[in-house]
Amino acid sequence: MYTIIFTVVAYLIGSISFAVVMSRAFGLSDPRTYGSKNPGATNVLRSGNKKAAIATLIGDAAKGWFALWLAMRLADQFDVGDFGIALVALAVFLGHLYPIFFKFVGGKGVATALGVLIGLNVWLGVATLVTWLVIAYAFRYSSLAALVSALFAPFYFCLLFGTDQKEKLLAVIIMSLLLLFTHRSNIGNLLRGKETRIGSKSAEARAAHKKGK
Repeated sequence: MYTIIFTVVAYLIGSISFAVVMSRAFGLSDPRTYGSKNPGATNVLRSGNKKAAIATLIGDAAKGWFALWLAMRLADQFDVGDFGIALVALAVFLGHLYPIFFKFVGGKGVATALGVLIGLNVWLGVATLVTWLVIAYAFRYSSLAALVSALFAPFYFCLLFGTDQKEKLLAVIIMSLLLLFTHRSNIGNLLRGKETRIGSKSAEARAAHKKGK
Protein backbone atom coordinates (compact mmCIF):
# COMPACT_ATOMS: atom_id res chain seq x y z
CA MET A 1 0.00 0.00 0.00
CA TYR A 2 2.71 2.47 1.00
CA THR A 3 4.71 1.59 -2.10
CA ILE A 4 1.75 2.63 -4.25
CA ILE A 5 1.39 5.91 -2.33
CA PHE A 6 5.10 6.70 -2.69
CA THR A 7 4.93 5.90 -6.41
CA VAL A 8 1.90 8.15 -7.00
CA VAL A 9 3.47 11.01 -5.02
CA ALA A 10 6.69 10.63 -7.02
CA TYR A 11 4.74 10.81 -10.28
CA LEU A 12 2.99 14.00 -9.16
CA ILE A 13 6.30 15.56 -8.15
CA GLY A 14 7.72 14.65 -11.55
CA SER A 15 4.72 16.23 -13.26
CA ILE A 16 5.79 19.72 -12.19
CA SER A 17 7.33 21.21 -15.36
CA PHE A 18 9.92 23.73 -14.22
CA ALA A 19 10.49 24.84 -17.83
CA VAL A 20 6.93 26.14 -17.96
CA VAL A 21 6.93 27.42 -14.38
CA MET A 22 10.22 29.29 -14.72
CA SER A 23 9.35 30.68 -18.14
CA ARG A 24 6.21 32.20 -16.65
CA ALA A 25 8.17 33.48 -13.64
CA PHE A 26 10.75 35.16 -15.90
CA GLY A 27 8.12 36.53 -18.29
CA LEU A 28 9.21 34.33 -21.21
CA SER A 29 7.19 32.62 -23.90
CA ASP A 30 5.98 29.09 -23.27
CA PRO A 31 8.93 26.79 -24.20
CA ARG A 32 6.45 24.50 -25.93
CA THR A 33 5.92 27.14 -28.62
CA TYR A 34 9.45 27.58 -30.01
CA GLY A 35 12.69 25.78 -30.77
CA SER A 36 12.35 22.05 -30.21
CA LYS A 37 8.97 22.65 -28.49
CA ASN A 38 10.48 20.69 -25.60
CA PRO A 39 9.79 21.99 -22.07
CA GLY A 40 13.33 21.53 -20.82
CA ALA A 41 16.35 23.58 -19.79
CA THR A 42 18.08 23.40 -23.18
CA ASN A 43 15.05 24.79 -24.99
CA VAL A 44 14.54 27.49 -22.35
CA LEU A 45 18.16 28.49 -22.99
CA ARG A 46 17.17 29.18 -26.61
CA SER A 47 15.07 32.05 -25.28
CA GLY A 48 18.36 33.76 -24.45
CA ASN A 49 17.62 33.86 -20.71
CA LYS A 50 20.38 31.88 -18.99
CA LYS A 51 18.97 32.42 -15.50
CA ALA A 52 15.65 30.87 -16.49
CA ALA A 53 17.45 27.93 -18.10
CA ILE A 54 19.60 27.35 -15.01
CA ALA A 55 16.54 27.58 -12.74
CA THR A 56 14.77 25.04 -14.96
CA LEU A 57 17.74 22.70 -14.87
CA ILE A 58 18.03 22.88 -11.09
CA GLY A 59 14.29 22.47 -10.58
CA ASP A 60 13.94 19.45 -12.88
CA ALA A 61 16.98 17.76 -11.33
CA ALA A 62 15.89 18.61 -7.79
CA LYS A 63 12.48 17.01 -8.18
CA GLY A 64 14.11 13.76 -9.30
CA TRP A 65 16.50 13.84 -6.37
CA PHE A 66 13.81 14.85 -3.85
CA ALA A 67 11.45 12.01 -4.78
CA LEU A 68 14.24 9.46 -4.28
CA TRP A 69 15.55 11.14 -1.13
CA LEU A 70 12.10 11.15 0.42
CA ALA A 71 11.40 7.52 -0.47
CA MET A 72 14.78 6.27 0.73
CA ARG A 73 14.59 8.31 3.95
CA LEU A 74 11.20 6.82 4.82
CA ALA A 75 11.75 3.37 3.29
CA ASP A 76 12.39 1.51 6.54
CA GLN A 77 9.57 3.26 8.39
CA PHE A 78 7.00 2.33 5.76
CA ASP A 79 8.55 -0.96 4.63
CA VAL A 80 9.40 0.23 1.12
CA GLY A 81 12.07 -2.07 -0.31
CA ASP A 82 14.32 -1.86 -3.36
CA PHE A 83 11.41 -2.67 -5.64
CA GLY A 84 9.49 0.30 -4.24
CA ILE A 85 12.52 2.59 -4.62
CA ALA A 86 12.88 1.47 -8.22
CA LEU A 87 9.21 2.26 -8.85
CA VAL A 88 9.64 5.72 -7.32
CA ALA A 89 12.64 6.35 -9.59
CA LEU A 90 10.62 5.44 -12.68
CA ALA A 91 7.50 7.27 -11.49
CA VAL A 92 9.14 10.66 -11.00
CA PHE A 93 10.91 10.26 -14.34
CA LEU A 94 7.69 9.29 -16.14
CA GLY A 95 5.96 12.21 -14.44
CA HIS A 96 8.39 14.54 -16.18
CA LEU A 97 7.91 12.83 -19.55
CA TYR A 98 4.12 12.62 -19.25
CA PRO A 99 2.99 15.23 -16.69
CA ILE A 100 -0.63 15.07 -15.62
CA PHE A 101 -0.61 18.84 -14.99
CA PHE A 102 0.35 19.63 -18.60
CA LYS A 103 -1.83 17.27 -20.64
CA PHE A 104 0.84 14.53 -20.51
CA VAL A 105 3.22 16.51 -22.74
CA GLY A 106 6.55 16.84 -20.97
CA GLY A 107 10.28 17.17 -21.49
CA LYS A 108 12.90 14.66 -22.55
CA GLY A 109 13.98 13.84 -19.02
CA VAL A 110 17.72 14.52 -18.93
CA ALA A 111 17.83 16.73 -15.83
CA THR A 112 15.25 14.66 -13.96
CA ALA A 113 17.12 11.47 -14.77
CA LEU A 114 20.28 13.05 -13.37
CA GLY A 115 18.42 13.96 -10.20
CA VAL A 116 17.18 10.39 -9.88
CA LEU A 117 20.69 9.00 -10.32
CA ILE A 118 22.05 11.37 -7.66
CA GLY A 119 19.20 10.27 -5.41
CA LEU A 120 20.15 6.63 -5.92
CA ASN A 121 23.85 7.32 -5.34
CA VAL A 122 25.84 10.55 -5.49
CA TRP A 123 28.78 8.97 -7.32
CA LEU A 124 26.49 7.42 -9.89
CA GLY A 125 25.07 10.87 -10.58
CA VAL A 126 28.50 12.53 -10.63
CA ALA A 127 29.92 9.98 -13.10
CA THR A 128 26.95 10.46 -15.43
CA LEU A 129 27.11 14.25 -15.12
CA VAL A 130 30.84 14.30 -15.92
CA THR A 131 30.12 12.20 -19.01
CA TRP A 132 27.49 14.71 -20.11
CA LEU A 133 29.81 17.67 -19.51
CA VAL A 134 32.71 16.12 -21.43
CA ILE A 135 30.59 15.27 -24.48
CA ALA A 136 28.73 18.60 -24.38
CA TYR A 137 31.97 20.58 -24.14
CA ALA A 138 33.63 18.59 -26.91
CA PHE A 139 30.77 18.58 -29.41
CA ARG A 140 28.38 21.36 -28.24
CA TYR A 141 25.34 19.13 -28.67
CA SER A 142 23.15 18.67 -25.59
CA SER A 143 21.29 15.76 -27.19
CA LEU A 144 24.49 13.87 -28.03
CA ALA A 145 25.73 14.37 -24.47
CA ALA A 146 22.41 13.05 -23.16
CA LEU A 147 22.50 9.99 -25.42
CA VAL A 148 26.06 9.05 -24.46
CA SER A 149 25.32 9.61 -20.76
CA ALA A 150 22.19 7.45 -20.99
CA LEU A 151 24.21 4.61 -22.48
CA PHE A 152 26.87 4.84 -19.80
CA ALA A 153 24.57 5.19 -16.75
CA PRO A 154 23.75 1.44 -16.42
CA PHE A 155 27.46 0.68 -16.91
CA TYR A 156 28.39 3.04 -14.07
CA PHE A 157 25.72 1.46 -11.87
CA CYS A 158 27.21 -1.99 -12.43
CA LEU A 159 30.71 -0.69 -11.67
CA LEU A 160 29.49 0.72 -8.34
CA PHE A 161 27.08 -2.00 -7.24
CA GLY A 162 27.54 -4.99 -9.51
CA THR A 163 24.27 -6.65 -10.50
CA ASP A 164 23.01 -7.47 -7.01
CA GLN A 165 20.53 -4.56 -6.86
CA LYS A 166 18.53 -5.86 -9.80
CA GLU A 167 15.42 -3.72 -9.28
CA LYS A 168 17.35 -0.45 -9.19
CA LEU A 169 19.56 -1.50 -12.09
CA LEU A 170 16.47 -2.33 -14.14
CA ALA A 171 15.03 1.11 -13.33
CA VAL A 172 18.24 2.76 -14.57
CA ILE A 173 18.18 0.67 -17.75
CA ILE A 174 14.54 1.55 -18.43
CA MET A 175 15.28 5.26 -17.89
CA SER A 176 18.19 5.02 -20.30
CA LEU A 177 16.02 3.37 -22.95
CA LEU A 178 13.32 6.01 -22.46
CA LEU A 179 15.93 8.75 -22.86
CA LEU A 180 16.97 7.21 -26.17
CA PHE A 181 13.30 7.12 -27.17
CA THR A 182 12.62 10.75 -26.24
CA HIS A 183 15.69 11.81 -28.24
CA ARG A 184 14.75 9.88 -31.38
CA SER A 185 14.18 13.08 -33.38
CA ASN A 186 17.52 14.43 -32.15
CA ILE A 187 19.24 11.27 -33.35
CA GLY A 188 17.84 11.93 -36.83
CA ASN A 189 18.94 15.57 -36.69
CA LEU A 190 22.43 14.57 -35.58
CA LEU A 191 22.75 12.12 -38.45
CA ARG A 192 21.60 14.79 -40.91
CA GLY A 193 23.81 17.47 -39.37
CA LYS A 194 20.80 19.62 -38.48
CA GLU A 195 20.92 19.45 -34.69
CA THR A 196 21.01 22.80 -32.87
CA ARG A 197 24.13 23.45 -30.82
CA ILE A 198 24.10 24.48 -27.17
CA GLY A 199 23.60 28.21 -26.74
CA SER A 200 22.03 28.82 -30.13
CA LYS A 201 19.16 31.24 -29.69
CA SER A 202 15.97 30.29 -31.46
CA ALA A 203 14.58 32.83 -33.92
CA GLU A 204 11.12 31.64 -32.93
CA ALA A 205 11.88 32.39 -29.30
CA ARG A 206 13.05 35.91 -30.14
CA ALA A 207 9.97 36.57 -32.24
CA ALA A 208 7.61 35.10 -29.66
CA HIS A 209 9.22 37.12 -26.88
CA LYS A 210 8.92 40.38 -28.84
CA LYS A 211 5.31 39.60 -29.68
CA GLY A 212 4.56 38.99 -26.01
CA LYS A 213 5.90 42.39 -24.96
